[in-house]
Amino acid sequence: MGMKNVYTVAQVNSYIKNMFTQDYLLRAVFVKGEVSNCKYHSSGHIYFTLKDDKGTIACVMFAGNRAGLSFKMEEGQMVVVGGNIDVYERDGKYQLYAKQIVLDGAGLLYEKYERLKRELEEMGMFAQEYKQPIPKYIKTLGVVTAPTGAAVRDIINIAMRRNPHIQIILYPAIVQGEHAAESIVNGIHALELLDVDVMIVGRGGGSIEDLWAFNEQMVAQAVFDSRIPIISAVGHETDTTIIDYVADLRAPTPSAAAELAVFDYQQFVERMENYQNTLTYSIQNQISKKQNELSAYKLHLKYLSPANQIQEKRMQGMDLEGKLESVMKRKLTAKRHELALIVEQMKGLSPLDKLSQGYAFVENAQGKVIHDVEQVKEQDLLQIYVKNGTILAEVRKAKKAEGEKWQRN
Repeated sequence: MGMKNVYTVAQVNSYIKNMFTQDYLLRAVFVKGEVSNCKYHSSGHIYFTLKDDKGTIACVMFAGNRAGLSFKMEEGQMVVVGGNIDVYERDGKYQLYAKQIVLDGAGLLYEKYERLKRELEEMGMFAQEYKQPIPKYIKTLGVVTAPTGAAVRDIINIAMRRNPHIQIILYPAIVQGEHAAESIVNGIHALELLDVDVMIVGRGGGSIEDLWAFNEQMVAQAVFDSRIPIISAVGHETDTTIIDYVADLRAPTPSAAAELAVFDYQQFVERMENYQNTLTYSIQNQISKKQNELSAYKLHLKYLSPANQIQEKRMQGMDLEGKLESVMKRKLTAKRHELALIVEQMKGLSPLDKLSQGYAFVENAQGKVIHDVEQVKEQDLLQIYVKNGTILAEVRKAKKAEGEKWQRN
């Protein structure tokens, strides 16, 4: 025997674990057997053995999966355990890791449920893109459920409380037993023909046997095919049926379904009033704004009107006239003052003034003033102006004065 391929224990265990992991069947398996050596550990985990007349298998349910167990496990019980089989590498042992444990009878139904769920999921019946939106404001609500019991009472009470004007059409369906699936399908078809706005399909909680009609393929198909949006409302929050995956919306309880389907009328009225108030305020605000704008335009127009423009120009004309008059008066006053000064200055230069002081001035016959001896010759006629008249004289002799002070330039 050759020693070429020698492996460690860990390698072998790891290899075997990998084989288990890749096996599709072992990833989700249901095993039926009798409970023995059951120990509830303080950590919350449960350790037990499943056995039948030909063998045993070690099992563990971790604390995180305890929601999958709805009863107290005891020695000798016949159960069906759903979970996966894996290798615990440290000990090199395989064991069943339990996700859910049910008493036998229900266990077979769980297996059937899981198988149908996988099939329908692969067919795409749970796909989000096929789900229809639930209309926000509905007038008619169709309900497929048992005509008696808490579910129908809850739906009616909550729907009517939220909207007293809602019309509820109930299809009294059989919700458990051999004819239940057929009855539910008939209900969906009947309400489709009545063209309700939204449908609630469901019932109160119960065991897996009680709820089984809602896991039937024909019911799932009817829900999927319905052109009316459907809200599923089966049981309580922990129960999930096939139609919960197929429906357009899943409600955890019938009460929750009624709340999701029916809008709150009072809240709606209050919202409308708020919208109305906002709209009224906005309109009044706009009207007020436009009125102010109109008043401004009126004033502007009045200012720009021909009559106003003429009046404006007249006022400007009068202003200018007033200013012109004022300027003219100032100019005249200034010129008068100037003239008075000139008059005073002229008085000093006036020949008449000089004459009155005893002086005289002489002109020749041509009226030219004589101020130089050389301007005259003998026998020239001269006019001599004195204070009170004129003297006509003839030149006899013109004699030039001696000394520079008598000379004129």
